[in-house]
Amino acid sequence: MEGLIFTVLGLLVLLVILGVHVAVALGVVSAIGVYMMLGSADIALSLLGTTAYEALRKDVFIVIPLFVLMGDFVSRSGAARDLYSLCNRALHRLPGRLAIATVTGNAIFAAITGVSIAAAATFSRLAYPEMVAHGYKRTFSLGVIAGSACLGMLIPPSILLIVWAILTEESIGALFIAGLLPGLLLALAFCLYCVAAAMLSPATAPASGERTQTAPTPEELRSELTGGLSILFLILLVIGGIWGGLLTPTEAAGFGAIGAAIVGWLKGMRLSHFLDAIYSAGKTTAPIMILLISASMYSRLLAMAGAVDVIQGTFYDVSDNPVVIVALIIATWLVLGMFIDSISIILLTVPIFAPMAAAMGLDPLAFAIFGILVIEAGLLTPPFGLLVFTVKAAVPDATVRLGEIFSGAIPYWLLIVAVAIIVLAVPELATWLPARMM
Repeated sequence: MEGLIFTVLGLLVLLVILGVHVAVALGVVSAIGVYMMLGSADIALSLLGTTAYEALRKDVFIVIPLFVLMGDFVSRSGAARDLYSLCNRALHRLPGRLAIATVTGNAIFAAITGVSIAAAATFSRLAYPEMVAHGYKRTFSLGVIAGSACLGMLIPPSILLIVWAILTEESIGALFIAGLLPGLLLALAFCLYCVAAAMLSPATAPASGERTQTAPTPEELRSELTGGLSILFLILLVIGGIWGGLLTPTEAAGFGAIGAAIVGWLKGMRLSHFLDAIYSAGKTTAPIMILLISASMYSRLLAMAGAVDVIQGTFYDVSDNPVVIVALIIATWLVLGMFIDSISIILLTVPIFAPMAAAMGLDPLAFAIFGILVIEAGLLTPPFGLLVFTVKAAVPDATVRLGEIFSGAIPYWLLIVAVAIIVLAVPELATWLPARMM
């Protein structure tokens, strides 16, 4: 059986390296693995078909498209621009005000979108021109946009947390609550870095011109308040409803999508805009759903073959020190982050690593938040760096080079990894709030 497990995993790695889509690779490897175990193609196909059917029947799967749709409505309504303007005005006394406004705006926007890529694309268009116009160093401006976009996958509602919960059968609500304090800690760390960078190197984020702001017209102020306060209302509705026990995550996602549609209508969206948002949400969601179906097959194969015990034994052959094993897990996630996206990393590794963490006595909530943080750091890791490529594509400046974005994102990469290690060392950061609210 051990030879079968390593053969199947080796084939999976080979397919991914060859550029086969992860969903296809997972499905093919699962079918081959089950066939090799049972010796019957009919039984293997029937078992995989049943797995796919059972996966799609779970009502928790509707959470993902609804939260994505909510984020699309908000993005297209212009409310994100209003939010950035309000944060900018509120923080006018701080050094590096525009950078801090970008981090703050991303943190609040993360509580609506749940997708880092959406935040990176939005703030590349909003924040970068403002910072460059005020003399901010390009590398610093690009780095703060790419780095702070990572908050979208940690602060609830996060698509990665939902996927993690589906794979490990954890409570989505508990994971949402567990991500709040680490998310705020990471946002605070980003803000402190921006302040320190502005104070230590005034040329990086010059204060000249920042403190002089043009007073908004009544129409502009009304529009900003409508957009900004609407986002805060949606956060209260969705996250507050879950935390207060009034709504399940599925219900909260439904109410959030309806609320975001109302915000879009108030901000002037018309039928064509709503249809574009729905199509966009569908295009974003469909690949995720296919990945989750393939991952369910992959998880069943691992369970049937006893793969977790075999791989756990292989790790223990290297060292029985939990610190070394955690270091190997971190290294695996960061290396995978150089080549594939976050959801694929979770689907490939969490069915293996989560049981190992439980066997080592690590709290499942703390390990989940730790994992999300490290995997998010992979989005800033060259050569793939999905967020870096997103910023490059969205920023309104054709002269921007990928190297500049990677260089500017290094401090944020270090802060993300540092906060991840802190969460694992102090699990109460992730467990204290859920224990009191659920």
